[in-house]
Amino acid sequence: MISSGELSPGGKLLPERELARLFGVNRGSIRQALKALDVMGIVHQRVGDGTYLTLDASTTLGAPLDFLILVDGISFQELFEARRIVEPELAARAASRRSDDDLEELGKAVAAMKANPAMDAEELADQDLRFHEAIWRASGNRVCQRMFSSLHRALSRSLTVTSSLRDEGTPVEAHEQMLRAIEAGEAERARSLMYEHLLQGESTLLKSATPAEAPIPC
Repeated sequence: MISSGELSPGGKLLPERELARLFGVNRGSIRQALKALDVMGIVHQRVGDGTYLTLDASTTLGAPLDFLILVDGISFQELFEARRIVEPELAARAASRRSDDDLEELGKAVAAMKANPAMDAEELADQDLRFHEAIWRASGNRVCQRMFSSLHRALSRSLTVTSSLRDEGTPVEAHEQMLRAIEAGEAERARSLMYEHLLQGESTLLKSATPAEAPIPC
């Protein structure tokens, strides 16, 4: 129904009784299916009103990826490797596709870091996430944007660790260099800077982690 256009974002689904009749199943099956879709973020249920298709699909990939990371015990190294494979290319595409709004958001994240040199590790990690999310949006690829938001959540602990251990000014300088490359439309330079940035972050994290800590993603 979604793929055929019978249901559009924000649209209300038929009542359970009618859905059961339409698909030739009992109401219990419909209820379980709706619960699964609700957990995945595809629909949301309003008590006393009904079930609606979500307006924003940003959470649709989130739950499956979060469970994959938790259940499979994926390591920090694997998460960073995934980022190194994809994010440099996203930075390059951002340099070619960025809008004025994208540049403004990137600039705000860098400005926030520069305005407060004594920023604590948690706040610096928040600004790091803000900066990278702006790059993903600027790349114009919504699939990568959704996927990497989940990966970034799993890496939130590592971001706090690496932010607290880097030399003062290093994170700001790295982000500012990427901003200038994207602003100038220098795709190759943006790609190279992103790769080096992620490699440095992984190196710092692995030096700080004990053998027991390294494989735990969150």
